[in-house]
Amino acid sequence: MRSSTIGWLLLAPTLFILFVFGVLPFIYVMVVAFTQWNSFAADPTMQFNGVENFRRLVFDAQFLKSLWVTLKFAVFAVTSQIILGYFLAQLFMRDFPGKGLFRTIHTLPLVVAPIAVGATWRLLVTPGLGPLPYLLRNWFGIDFNIGRYADHAFYTTVVMDIWHWTPLVTLTMLAALSSLPKEPFEQAQIDGANKFQVFWHVTLPMLKPAILATVFIRLMDALRTVDEVWMLTGGGPGAATRYIGLHIWRVVFPKTDYGYGGAMSVIVLYLTIVMCWLLYAGLVARRDLRRPE
Repeated sequence: MRSSTIGWLLLAPTLFILFVFGVLPFIYVMVVAFTQWNSFAADPTMQFNGVENFRRLVFDAQFLKSLWVTLKFAVFAVTSQIILGYFLAQLFMRDFPGKGLFRTIHTLPLVVAPIAVGATWRLLVTPGLGPLPYLLRNWFGIDFNIGRYADHAFYTTVVMDIWHWTPLVTLTMLAALSSLPKEPFEQAQIDGANKFQVFWHVTLPMLKPAILATVFIRLMDALRTVDEVWMLTGGGPGAATRYIGLHIWRVVFPKTDYGYGGAMSVIVLYLTIVMCWLLYAGLVARRDLRRPE
């Protein structure tokens, strides 16, 4: 009984911080989402309007387009990071000259602030200033311009996100690979399994918890990306890279439509939870079904 009390006392500061900075803001946004509120309007009071804000979302073409572009960005970025992170982790499992230096350089993007990453990539891809448009034009004849071509802007944001966050995936995969027992691999070699069979039937099932946790973290981050893309493209050209975080920012701050912005935030949070739950159910429940009684 005494140890349980001491445990709760030790957890109390953390629980208090989570309640103040996590639960209370969420409740506040939920309340605002069911109101019509513009503090700069002629009538700045908060007026309850039921589910009107959520009804507007269903017919809001800009919101639906931003949501679709965000989902496409998340799929491209997270999938690429998982694949690259795994192969880089496998590389770091081996000894080669300059391994320590390469690992240090590879990890450096993690310590750079996202807004600085966006500003740096903006310098790299600006026509007439950055080296990337110059090299693509002179080597491959490609007129690279993120301010003119929507595809160029979109894939540049994907590559920027991959460059920034692949080291995190690599470190996670490296820790998981280092903790794997050697006996299953030795048994697979004795049974004559090839490299693909070892990967598919031994490595991948044991790495599934680490992969699942990494996908959760990166998926949630990708769905709420704002600062990097804002510095790189500003959401353009047009609305090609106006991801859902940028769209909510434009509704809440320039338009000061707090109720509608709160409703969009709640819907995005709900969709994120649903996607993570479906992913978890698809990976874990299927494994439980295959487990013998």
